[in-house]
Amino acid sequence: MKIFILALLFPTLAMSAEILETPNYKVSIQSNCQEGEVSCSNYIYKGQSKKSGNSISLKGSSWHTTCSDGETPCRFLGYKFKNGNITYYVHQDGLLEVVSSKSEVILSEQGVWQ
Repeated sequence: MKIFILALLFPTLAMSAEILETPNYKVSIQSNCQEGEVSCSNYIYKGQSKKSGNSISLKGSSWHTTCSDGETPCRFLGYKFKNGNITYYVHQDGLLEVVSSKSEVILSEQGVWQ
């Protein structure tokens, strides 16, 4: 009975992680979102360079096109993470892109989801 009451008090979180391997990086995307939540801003990006071993951890959100009303999220595109003037895009198809605020592509590598 106590477990049932706790389940009602604390909604289920989808504590899952996806791993993307590119030629030069290993990226983990961890979801801290409630189960069934379409648009969420509680994802954690953990990226590590395979060459230098340097790593970075960022908080971000799911990334979607918007429906015809201009607000409702429609098609899922991937994830988006900000680090100052730099945006990290992790596309659904495994493309990792790092883009400056001036739309300059700093990195573009195709990877494979593990």
